Amino acid sequence: MYEIDCTGNCCVGDQIIFERAVFSGNYFKPKFSHFETIEGEIVKDSYGAERQQHTFTILKNDGQKMRIKGRNLYKRGVKRKRWADENKRIEVLEEKYSRGNEARKMRDERRFGNE
Repeated sequence: MYEIDCTGNCCVGDQIIFERAVFSGNYFKPKFSHFETIEGEIVKDSYGAERQQHTFTILKNDGQKMRIKGRNLYKRGVKRKRWADENKRIEVLEEKYSRGNEARKMRDERRFGNE
């Protein structure tokens, strides 16, 4: 049962469910078609070095992998299943936070130098 709202705070190991918009048409004239529900497990996440964009890799329940930017994952809300040991999830989140802090620090050093 997906009972916990984790919008804005997903991590590797989370079993999640979310909706995303599907469009038809082409790149230049997209037309909204519908929302699709996606269920799966987050198997990888990363921060883009240049723009700090958080990207998730999800192993969907149908066996396919998909990549999605965090802003798109969180757009309509995300729910997750409870972990057998929620303390393990806290450890994974702390590691994720430290990588994010390091990536932001490196970005600021590139942007502002050693002022």
